[in-house]
Amino acid sequence: MTDLAWLTAAQAVAMIARKDLSPVEYLDALLARADAEAERLNPFSYVAVERAKEDAKAAEAAVMAGEPLGPLHGLPVHVKDLLKTAGIPTEYGSAIFAGNVPDTDDVLVRRLRAAGGVMFAKSHTPEFGHKGQTDGPHFGTTRNPWDPSRYAGGSSGGAACAVAAGIGPLGIGTDGAGSIRIPAAACGTVGLKPSPGLFPYAEAVDAFFNYAAAGPLSRTVEDSVLMLKALAGPDPVDPWSLAAPEPSATRTGATLHGLRIGYIPKAGNRLVSRDVETNTKAVLDLLAARGAHIEEITEEIDWIEYEGRVMYQGNIAVAGGPHVEKWGEKMDPVYLGFIERGRAFSTEDYRKAQIARTRLYRHIQSLFDRYDVLISPTVTRTALPADFEALNGQVIVDGEENGLTRQGLSPYCYPFNLTGHPALAIPSGFGSDGLPTSVQFIGPWYSDMDLLGLGAIVEEDRPWAHLKPPASA
Repeated sequence: MTDLAWLTAAQAVAMIARKDLSPVEYLDALLARADAEAERLNPFSYVAVERAKEDAKAAEAAVMAGEPLGPLHGLPVHVKDLLKTAGIPTEYGSAIFAGNVPDTDDVLVRRLRAAGGVMFAKSHTPEFGHKGQTDGPHFGTTRNPWDPSRYAGGSSGGAACAVAAGIGPLGIGTDGAGSIRIPAAACGTVGLKPSPGLFPYAEAVDAFFNYAAAGPLSRTVEDSVLMLKALAGPDPVDPWSLAAPEPSATRTGATLHGLRIGYIPKAGNRLVSRDVETNTKAVLDLLAARGAHIEEITEEIDWIEYEGRVMYQGNIAVAGGPHVEKWGEKMDPVYLGFIERGRAFSTEDYRKAQIARTRLYRHIQSLFDRYDVLISPTVTRTALPADFEALNGQVIVDGEENGLTRQGLSPYCYPFNLTGHPALAIPSGFGSDGLPTSVQFIGPWYSDMDLLGLGAIVEEDRPWAHLKPPASA
């Protein structure tokens, strides 16, 4: 069972297709592991044991009957609890929706099932996915498999935790301000925030102003590619998806001669930890050794932290405000704090913030006149303490205060939600505390496959998927 837990998704799918692996036995191994780690790590809001077993039996029967198999056939996959799942609770990390069971699946869940995937669990998210750590009064705290005294990141912390702990090799997360990449960095996994519409996003309340995206969390780049190819494609529910091209790569081969890389050492943050900086530069060095040309970006960039906050917290105030009178005592204090701050912004503040978003987009877009890809740390340090106070807590970097989370921890993440550029977080090594560090690749719109290809080169030179958290191994 331990060995089965550490199969990659690509390995498992291939073994199932060859009849070398029983989908039923594989699922049983992951369910046993989920049960064993539930109290220590708390990654899942719900484990659909009986439903998943039925689906695994059907998948096995299809293999034995020689039926056509989908790209994820028989593969157990967990889904973040912000995506609707028919017949399975979807609570959005909130007491407000306790016991809520949708009648329909989200479009990505439908595609997951159509590709042969076995949806076996819903992964934890903070209330409505509002913050970069995964905890709350409704379900407690999701912890880091490498050190349970640290957090798993957020808001897709349950997914990253499970992947890192060997409880399913592939998970669907969502990312509105770093919510795939922050937990990927904390837990040492791969996390992709795709280009707009590459994965149709049905959960956006405002489809035209949306800056969130769904995407994969996995232990290997190959597994993220597997999910991308299985789930990408247009759907009428998401207008951005209607013009999104089919995922494809423009660069091939292992040499990087002619690749122009712009290195962003800081993005509105005062500090980045020595460990993160050292490991980021090690990744840059290996890319240079393969022929890439690297320049540090020294020009001043307005990362619109304040304006980004105006939009983010203003939207939260509109979405969450109506619940406060009835449910306030059971809501996350951080969410309530964001609502209060959001209410203080004026219509003028909001419109100025939207205009600033366009300025940021055009500035980043202009960088791609000079560079093929941008590279930065994913976050400023290794995983924060599990009890970190997200509303007013100072992020400590190498012993010094570095500001609140958007500036102090994840200033490299939220800007690319606002500009729409795809961003890939991959492991870059480990810090002196034994926890993972991460590097981020950013590319032009719809260059997702090129970013993944570049990530695969790093993975080849600096492999990580064989490494297991000590207590999870």
